[in-house]
Amino acid sequence: MKRLLMTCIALTGLNTAMAADVTASKPLQLSLTPDIALQSKTERINGVALSIWGENSQYAFAFGFVNGSTGDSSGFSWSYILNYAEDYTGVQWAMANYNKGSFVGWQSGIVNYAGTLKGLQLGLVNYAEKGDSGVQVGLVNIIPENKWFSELPQKLAPGMIFVNWSF
Repeated sequence: MKRLLMTCIALTGLNTAMAADVTASKPLQLSLTPDIALQSKTERINGVALSIWGENSQYAFAFGFVNGSTGDSSGFSWSYILNYAEDYTGVQWAMANYNKGSFVGWQSGIVNYAGTLKGLQLGLVNYAEKGDSGVQVGLVNIIPENKWFSELPQKLAPGMIFVNWSF
């Protein structure tokens, strides 16, 4: 587990170094709420965000109770309660993960939601509005607009138990 965490932090650091326009961002965010924080919630964070409840656009390792990411964000979000984002690329670990737009990467939680899934959802309940290419593993897995299933009417449903996919 320690090796996995260190690998994720290192990858986040590489991602941060390769991010465009690093000068327009801040390397550290510490926040109690989005409005009570070291950096304004309008600042892009390229580095580390430690929060009780944080909400920034970011290329970062985010750790807290509630991690929010605005705009097009990426990195590794590890939360005790909830990760939420508009569009996110990377890893999200929490009890619940919610992405309004597209999600590319790996979500792990009790409940995972993505507007468009490209990657892995691992949880008890996984839901994606659309599945471009991805796998859901859990007790309940739903992709209502699954292209894979649209070719096979009456044979498979857009919801599956244990595993569901779209490629």
